[in-house]
Amino acid sequence: MSYLDTYKAWLASPALSAEEKAELEAIKNDDKEIESRFFDQLSFGTAGLRGTMGVGLYRMNIHVIRHATQAFAEVILAEGPEAVQRGVAVCFDCRNNSDLFAREAACVLAGNGIPVRLFESLRPTPELSFAVREYGCIAGINVTASHNPKEYNGYKVYWEDGAQLPPKHADEVAKKMKELDVFACVKTMDYDQALAAGKIVLMGEETDEKFLANVMAQVNDKAVVEKVADRFKMVFTPFHGTGYKLIPEALKRLGMKHVICVPEQMVIDGNFPTVVSPNPENPEGFYLAVDIAKKEGADFILGSDPDADRVGIMVNTGNGEFKVISGNQTGVLMSDYLIGAMKRAGKLPENGVILKSLVSTEMARKVAEVNGLKCFDTFTGFKFLAQKKDQLEASGEGSVILAFEESYGYMLGSFVRDKDAVTAALILTEMAAWYADQGMTLYDALMALYEKYGYYGEKTMNLVMPGLDGLKKMAQLMADLRAKPPVEIAGVAVKAQKDYQDGSVVCVECGQKSTMELSGSNVLRYEMVDGTSLIVRPSGTEPKVKVYILTSAESKEACDEKVAKYSAWAETLKG
Repeated sequence: MSYLDTYKAWLASPALSAEEKAELEAIKNDDKEIESRFFDQLSFGTAGLRGTMGVGLYRMNIHVIRHATQAFAEVILAEGPEAVQRGVAVCFDCRNNSDLFAREAACVLAGNGIPVRLFESLRPTPELSFAVREYGCIAGINVTASHNPKEYNGYKVYWEDGAQLPPKHADEVAKKMKELDVFACVKTMDYDQALAAGKIVLMGEETDEKFLANVMAQVNDKAVVEKVADRFKMVFTPFHGTGYKLIPEALKRLGMKHVICVPEQMVIDGNFPTVVSPNPENPEGFYLAVDIAKKEGADFILGSDPDADRVGIMVNTGNGEFKVISGNQTGVLMSDYLIGAMKRAGKLPENGVILKSLVSTEMARKVAEVNGLKCFDTFTGFKFLAQKKDQLEASGEGSVILAFEESYGYMLGSFVRDKDAVTAALILTEMAAWYADQGMTLYDALMALYEKYGYYGEKTMNLVMPGLDGLKKMAQLMADLRAKPPVEIAGVAVKAQKDYQDGSVVCVECGQKSTMELSGSNVLRYEMVDGTSLIVRPSGTEPKVKVYILTSAESKEACDEKVAKYSAWAETLKG
């Protein structure tokens, strides 16, 4: 069927409400808009679905949610009756329609005879990962678009380990979605009937308490927090999202007396009225928190994204000004602090490991190795970090104390298999209090780490390529780089070309080819003779190609110089 045929089929479907039909009627003379909504299904990948909300096959709406859930239900049913009886945990965030989408997903599962544990109201993403593991569910569904703009929503799917769906199962769901008619295939059940019949069971405070007990078990030094609690102040913002309840509660249980919450941003609102973007990576979103922090003389600021899986911080530089600490820098601070704190508490495992994504700072490797720990890389995405953690710990090869990504995600403990802003907020606060007791801010601490381990610089360039043409441009850019791999970048020779698609490594000088452990992902890496690594990969959730610059040097100035030089090269890739 052409996109126009699909548009007409949707318009004629009795499954659509009068409002939905009116939305489609309004675009009947706009061929480009019709094409953008109906040229294909939203693709189901290992991160599930994500897209802008609206009526259409390539949009997030109840019909697409039902369709995806029916496909997922059939994958679960194929696992057999025992797996089916374990049920599915369902969670949602603060976004517009998230509660509606979660309920629709629960009703489709119930209609397929699969028991459901549905959170009675919005909860952090890590609590969904925890619930899957805690209750022995076969799978989990989380309705969230994380830190994307307000127009977006998403549908993340988890497997029995509490990590996002492995590629094998994601491929099965995608295949089923191609086979099943978007309307005719769906089996569903009335929500109230499903509740009354016990097919849907609601989760609430009892699950919060179980989750928080595990979070609090990660504390290493409660005494130091109590020691500085009278004078140590911090500001917290959940950016209108799910961190509003459990993060302040965890910090209170830690012994914090002065957690000042940004009142306007404690209001749950999927329109995110106080920020352009609810993303803790974007410092401009912290403007209200900075005002309060300056007024109150706070030590640091902490913000969680709408589904509370990522966390960002700003720190007092010592003169009342607040500076952003990047995800890479935060990962390094936490790595170094956890090694020391766990040693002092007698909790550091003999075969300790730091895990990071391959696009995250190499400084974490230096921190780990100087302290006698190992550091391993994985592909971007916490399902890969979770997978590596399970593999290392099952084989006895290593015990992971921290897994992180430069994009502000951190995983601690063994009770979740996804990034977790609740536990990260707890440990970051404990760390800031420990340094405060030493008379240092986190900014002082970071500068001291550069003195100790050497200077490292990182930058992520986002080459935005929106629309249908953008997808083609993204594919073409990667194809061009593979067809003619660069041997020189910004006047510096390339030492090695790595392609994570097939795991190939080419030594540019001698032409020798070899293979590496990681393969199967659309990522290219260029290792330069000056020690810099340049990594190019298309985003899996947004219309952009990301270029990561990872470098080190004898001084901050030399690092900055290298980053600027390679940033100029990255800009040329836009075409």
